[in-house]
Amino acid sequence: MTSSRRPGRDRRAVAALLYDGLATFEFGIVTEIFALERPEIGADWYRFATCSEEGGPVAAGGGVRIAPAGGLDVLDQAGTIVVPGWRRDGPPPAPALAAAVLRAHEAGARIVTICSGAFLPATLGLLDGRTATTHWRYAAELQARHPAIAVLPEVLYVDNGDILTSAGSAAGIDLLLHVVRQDFGPAAANTVARRLVMAPHREGGQQQFIDRPVPGPREGRLAQLLDEIRARPAEDWPVARMAGFAAMSERSFARRFRDMTGMAPGAWLIRTRVDTARDLLEGSRLQLAQIAAIAGFAAPESLARQFRRRYGVPPAAYRRSFGPTAGAE
Repeated sequence: MTSSRRPGRDRRAVAALLYDGLATFEFGIVTEIFALERPEIGADWYRFATCSEEGGPVAAGGGVRIAPAGGLDVLDQAGTIVVPGWRRDGPPPAPALAAAVLRAHEAGARIVTICSGAFLPATLGLLDGRTATTHWRYAAELQARHPAIAVLPEVLYVDNGDILTSAGSAAGIDLLLHVVRQDFGPAAANTVARRLVMAPHREGGQQQFIDRPVPGPREGRLAQLLDEIRARPAEDWPVARMAGFAAMSERSFARRFRDMTGMAPGAWLIRTRVDTARDLLEGSRLQLAQIAAIAGFAAPESLARQFRRRYGVPPAAYRRSFGPTAGAE
């Protein structure tokens, strides 16, 4: 889920906020996305730093100790602050830490949280009146402790522009790839995803798979189907063909598809085609009629209608803002 972005500091200056009890996996994916050099993308990649309240080493899960680059003054230069998990128990954030985060946010830094990391901006009041998510196991607690927040327990991530929250662990990768896509475009996000050996883009509104976290063989076939459709969205994909690919009856297929994606097959297909068109608008100089055909729409008018419904603007206006041919159409 997304909303408008607000201007501020250079968001390529990333600072990870460390703390005692640091979630090791969550910190690991932050370094994987932001700290590694990406020569295939170019020199203008993220500049990554770590910090902690005291500036000294912190204890992470698994008996690991991590020495940050500095103290809270690091946040004064950050355009993106990543919170890789946070303590749900214990005292509230120390006044110095709270002040540093609030000061950075007021100066235009965006805050990106993974899993229980949402509890930090929630405690600071930054999520009041907004939507947010966290790991489904903590969603009820977050809602009870902060009733002014609309907690969405089933989605992968929520983008409020200046504050982004994700569900547990692996959903943090989805959110961080979403951040890369915002900052550098779909080609860069796809390149990073390939190095991670994972799908380049899952919508924030996709479900966390709370009830059935480990897919069985049939769900594996469903995942293959999604990849097939994404690779060839212009082909005809009636429900009968989808169900046949998944080796299910149409009735079982429709139920399992909704369980997996949170959407009916037809609605998901339209969204996939619109998102294919969005990627082409951002990364190509193709004419709108060509983009419509590649994405699977019978005519540019059909694309425009669905695109406006999804993103609130027509394709040409979107390209003027985000595409390589700004002002050409």
